[in-house]
Amino acid sequence: MKLSIASGKGGTGKTLVATSLAASLHSQRGRGITIADCDVEEPNAYLFFPDRTLLEEESCQVVVPVVDEEKCTHCGKCSKVCNYHALAVLPQTVLIFPQLCHGCGACSIVCPEKAISESSRSIGEIFHARSEGMDIVWAKLALGEARTTPLIKAVKDRAQSDTVIVDCPPGTSCSLVESVRGSDFCLLVTEPTPFGLYDLDIALRVLDKMGIPQAVLVNKSGVGDRKLYQYLMEKKIPLLMEIPLDRRIAEIYSRGEIFVLQMPEWKERFVELAKRIEEMIS
Repeated sequence: MKLSIASGKGGTGKTLVATSLAASLHSQRGRGITIADCDVEEPNAYLFFPDRTLLEEESCQVVVPVVDEEKCTHCGKCSKVCNYHALAVLPQTVLIFPQLCHGCGACSIVCPEKAISESSRSIGEIFHARSEGMDIVWAKLALGEARTTPLIKAVKDRAQSDTVIVDCPPGTSCSLVESVRGSDFCLLVTEPTPFGLYDLDIALRVLDKMGIPQAVLVNKSGVGDRKLYQYLMEKKIPLLMEIPLDRRIAEIYSRGEIFVLQMPEWKERFVELAKRIEEMIS
């Protein structure tokens, strides 16, 4: 099972849910659990496993074009075919903007002089660690980089086990789309506030377009109003769990600890949550 934990906005509790679910399933099964943190701009899931042992660290490489100015006739075909404006052809030279390049290779294909070859550059680092038999995979985007999707793909490729829990980035942009792509199920974490409802609605539309089954977990229940619950009833979207606005949970989380390990009564609830999701998938 590949389960994505997502939401339309930040601060709803995705990492709280992802780490708690992973720890609960690991306590029950003992093996076969991987948590993949796809928020490559601000990864933090690994911080909740202080006893982790780093197994692997590697650079994530992407393809970029290289122009041979001696062969180039500055015809401009490469810049015209580039949808991302990563090349600018001037009368005497060709400017390349690596941060805009998506590595599609179209420029090298259309070049009549075969003056364009391919090189590579690093956009970030990928990490693989293990904590008491549980695998943790995350990545850190290099400073100044704008593209997150190649790094997210790399994290997902390295997260291989019976159950993979993907901690997605906030929002509904390309980063989220790439994170949830290929998931068997997406659990959307939201809060019962106007902002939570607004962003949840957008996220649900994205998942519908992608054809990914989904359900909702409400975090910080007890605040806001009832409009979120009315929305879920009208749309017939399953509500699988509620986590109350509890000071003790907040204090445990703020210390960088997994709250189900300090409040073991919640472990069984998360195990039941996983069982319900598996039933919905099957």
